[in-house]
Amino acid sequence: MASPVNAVLCALLATAFWTLLGYALARPLLPRVVARGAAPVVGWAVHSAAMLPIYPWIGFSPIAVFGAGALCVLASTLALSVRAPRSKAEDVADIPAWAFAAAAILALAPAVAVLPKFSGDAVQVADPIFDHSKIVIVDAMARLGLPPVNPVFGEFGAPGHLAYYYLWHFSAAELALALGLSGWEADIGLTWFTAFASLSLMMGLAVWLGKRAAAAIWIAVLAAAGSLWLTLDWIAGDLAPLLWPPIGMAGWLFQATWVPQHLMAASCAVTSMLLISRFALRQNPALLLVLVFIVVAGFESSTFVGGVTFAVAALAAAPILLIGTEPAQRRRFALGLAAAAVLATCLAAPFVLDQLAALRARGGGSPIVIDPYAVLGEVFPHTLRRVLDIPAYWLILLPIELPAAYVVGAIALTVALRSALPRPEKRAVAALACLAATGLVVSWLLVSTLGENNDLGLRAIIPAEMVLIVAAAAGFMHARCRAAIVATALAGLLLSMPDTAVTIRDAIAGQPRPGGKIFAQTLELWEAVRRNAEAGARIANNPLFLRDVTPWPVNISWALLANRSSCFAGRELALALAPLPPPRREAIDAQFIRVFAGEGTAADVSEMAKRYGCDIVVLVPQDKAWNNDPFGASDDFRLAENRDVRWRIYVRVKTGRAPQ
Repeated sequence: MASPVNAVLCALLATAFWTLLGYALARPLLPRVVARGAAPVVGWAVHSAAMLPIYPWIGFSPIAVFGAGALCVLASTLALSVRAPRSKAEDVADIPAWAFAAAAILALAPAVAVLPKFSGDAVQVADPIFDHSKIVIVDAMARLGLPPVNPVFGEFGAPGHLAYYYLWHFSAAELALALGLSGWEADIGLTWFTAFASLSLMMGLAVWLGKRAAAAIWIAVLAAAGSLWLTLDWIAGDLAPLLWPPIGMAGWLFQATWVPQHLMAASCAVTSMLLISRFALRQNPALLLVLVFIVVAGFESSTFVGGVTFAVAALAAAPILLIGTEPAQRRRFALGLAAAAVLATCLAAPFVLDQLAALRARGGGSPIVIDPYAVLGEVFPHTLRRVLDIPAYWLILLPIELPAAYVVGAIALTVALRSALPRPEKRAVAALACLAATGLVVSWLLVSTLGENNDLGLRAIIPAEMVLIVAAAAGFMHARCRAAIVATALAGLLLSMPDTAVTIRDAIAGQPRPGGKIFAQTLELWEAVRRNAEAGARIANNPLFLRDVTPWPVNISWALLANRSSCFAGRELALALAPLPPPRREAIDAQFIRVFAGEGTAADVSEMAKRYGCDIVVLVPQDKAWNNDPFGASDDFRLAENRDVRWRIYVRVKTGRAPQ
């Protein structure tokens, strides 16, 4: 099981390394307070985007990771040893140390949610572990190198590459290799770092725009706000007939806990918009190069946030910034942005091609369609409901999901755009306002069709949330309607506290479920499997094993503890990571479930060996196939290890390997 001590080591290493590198890069390009706040994001983004294409050439190993890290530390130290000029007009305040401490404490909530929770002889997990089952990507890269294999599906003759935006997971694999730890531990540490980096970035922006250090603490306060769903349920009872149940669009704390990769992409999007606004003032080649890497990092961490949402926001902001640019600089500004777009596209080309290949493999129609976000419940007639959903998104859903930041942030942004802010700040506010508006509109109107959830709509809102929180915190410092802004934000914050309290409680305690005791015992099972399985072997186990440990059935025991790839890990993981047409995915899922339910045929077992390249098969007493074992009589597998009351491990007899 993941160790909290090891997770802390990952978090500390990530923070120290990427902050040092990021501050060395950002100090000459940004106001000092913004450079300090943005340093973790800048360091992570530039290093990760730059090193990902390099490691396949030099080898992705502990020595390579340490060597590259040492060079970065040396270069950063030398750069910081040179005194940099300071602008008194921009550096009027700084982020207090206690604000960083508050950010570090708040960032514990997302990280703790991923930790295992021990209760007697059982191990429980919190609900967000469902989305963190992508830890399999981290383990696969640390074990097998780059480019990454697809760890959830293997089939002879099929492409073995991973068609997913995995840069965030790649950086977790770097931490795992550097410290010799598990992917689970690296994921926990990087989840904390991601939350801390996001808060740090917002604090730097809020202090810079608000001109007071006190703006920083409001970032932590507003980011901790939950939604109003729980409060409304207590007041009004069941709202299901009136309002569509929440499906995952929520505030900063929820997003940081469930989808840190999308949160990091949002932080990259915010930083990129800031750099674009700075480039409009000063066409600095170094700034442009840093911008390219951060844009690439955002896209490679989340196609929805760093790709679709940021691209639309940048296209909206560029003309606005161009009009406000000095006439003599407009051509260089436009050409510089065009060059940055071309270079970013070239660097991200492998991801773009993989995404396009995955779309073709999945089949179907357009991956994105226009469909307003569903807000109202079935008490309204369908036709009327779809019409009323359009204003209800702005008037009902957003105030419920973002009660402390939505209204207040929108007011503060409007006031800032009309105020007499200095030119650099005014440009930055305009660019960030474009990003916020884009995130809200994309979530409102666009729907991704690749999975069962509208991941585009649910995640595009994250950069908008960050901008609104920054605007509100800065607005508390000097807005003309400061009293009304503060009162509105505090009212929303207080009403959301029940949801925040439940979120943090569940993150700490987890969810007691019947399979917790069996889950604790599987640690020995997967150790036994690794004894019989080479690093590149693919495993078959029941996709529904321990299905009650998580809120939706996912092969969580294998994902967290096996440290081996699967020939088919189950429907939920294949939905996200395996580019299969839906009918084929459902057929394979049904076939594997049928075999482990003891209803499989000899042909099914033979296909597992010869078609899907299953090198190892794991049976446990909880499988119905335990008493109706189809593998014992198969010529394709031999029994390698048998614990009568705990497990049977079969090894494929045939030679030939599944694609890696």
